[in-house]
Amino acid sequence: MSDGGKAWAAVVVNFEAGPLLLDCVRSLLADDGAGLPEVVVVDNGSADGSVAALLAAIPDITVVDPGGNLGYAAAANRGIAATTAPVVAVSNADLVVAPGTAAAMLTRLDAEPDLAAVGPALFNPDGTQYPSARAHVSTFDAVGHAVLGRLFPRNRFTRRYRQLDARWDRPRDVDWVSGALMYLRRSALDSIGGWDERYFMYMEDFDLCWRLRRLVWRVAYEPSGRVTHVQGASTARRPYRMIVEHHRSAYRFLARRWRGARRLLLLPAGCFLTVRAAVDMAARALRTRSETPKVSG
Repeated sequence: MSDGGKAWAAVVVNFEAGPLLLDCVRSLLADDGAGLPEVVVVDNGSADGSVAALLAAIPDITVVDPGGNLGYAAAANRGIAATTAPVVAVSNADLVVAPGTAAAMLTRLDAEPDLAAVGPALFNPDGTQYPSARAHVSTFDAVGHAVLGRLFPRNRFTRRYRQLDARWDRPRDVDWVSGALMYLRRSALDSIGGWDERYFMYMEDFDLCWRLRRLVWRVAYEPSGRVTHVQGASTARRPYRMIVEHHRSAYRFLARRWRGARRLLLLPAGCFLTVRAAVDMAARALRTRSETPKVSG
């Protein structure tokens, strides 16, 4: 489905999301308060039949096959290149968008020309709110969150990073919003050269918003848009690789952000992230195989 006259487009990045992919696409098409979107699905080498099931149900959907698993950022760029609308929503395949979400996001973008990216409120399947609007915190706070976040999820470092003390039901400017579903102004995205494809998984949304804000674009959280997100439905298929990619992406961002004398900290930071990844993998191995997939970060 592609029409140069559309007000907005949705790019869905799929990797073996199973029946969740069809649910996601249907919810995006049903969210037509801002007009019917262009919808493009980029499939990162799935072998679970999710794309076949989607095409059987919606035969005229546009599917981009890059020939393998390129990672989230590269897939997002391929999908964006296949659309023409001035606003592009980049989406995980394992979420369902509530009606009215696109209208709320486009209203903000239309009214605020310096707004580059806006994210809706994310909810877990059990109805609890997921902290999808976060801060670019100091190195000290980042280390505190990394060390204490799992054992003490409301420690002061994690509260600052995840903005846990902010009202989830109030719109606000933020440092970054989750890439699970992010509505982007195409001109702003073009100004930074798109998503950084050196990130395979994780931190690509953090990096994207950081680069936008460096060019004085704004990023906002708009809770009148609502999304239910089944976190980790795809990443749980490769849990150990995802742990490695998460920590590798964190190191890549530090290498980009730190300049001058601070680059001397890259070696100890790399050692710290390696140890943390090893601890995460050991903890994963000790958990029961039947545990519901979760995302941490």
